[in-house]
Order: sequence, then C-alpha cells, then structure tokens
Amino acid sequence: MKETLLVKHAVGGRTFIDTGKQPLDYEVIPEGEGWRFVIRTPWNDKVEEIVKWRNELNVFLFEEYSDRPTVKNWYYIKDGPVEYDQENERLTIHAQSRIGYVPDEFTVL
Repeated sequence: MKETLLVKHAVGGRTFIDTGKQPLDYEVIPEGEGWRFVIRTPWNDKVEEIVKWRNELNVFLFEEYSDRPTVKNWYYIKDGPVEYDQENERLTIHAQSRIGYVPDEFTVL
C-alpha cells in the first residue's frame, strides 16, 4: 500500500503539505476518539502557514492499493491543537473527526 498525506487550508484549498510531491516522514497515531499526526519537517513558510491557519485545516490520507480502489480519509482538525517543536523539527496536528470513502464509488466507509 502507498500512502499520501495532504495538509490543506479548509477555506482556500491551498495545499501546505503533499507527501506525494515532497516526501516527509510522518506518523498517524490514534488517540482516544481522535488522531495525532506527527510530521518531521524543518520550519519553513508552509509550516508557518499551517500554524497560522491551525483552526482552518483539513488533513487527507490517501491509501492506494494495487488490487482495490484508493481509500481517501478526510480528517477535520476543528479545535485540535496544532503545534511545532522547533528543537525536534516536528509538526503535530490533532484531528477530532474522520470520514473514509472510496472516491471512485462515492461510498462513505
């Protein structure tokens, strides 16, 4: 399975992170009823924008398979904290909700 992580501005649709175009190490960690994304990246203009628009973010995780359709997971950040650890160069985003669906079938999972 291949994964692609996207971090986008929910209002304007700008893409801040796209691991399909610029690979970054990241982890998705389930936490209670939410998820924590830990992305290893140096501070830059896009990280600054993510922190600035922290209350207006969407995170997408595409799961691409060779033997079945791609699953698109849409995580909504809402009020989840978005933090940057300068010393360890880690961006942390907390998501409260997720919708998983198959774009080709328009089926919500």
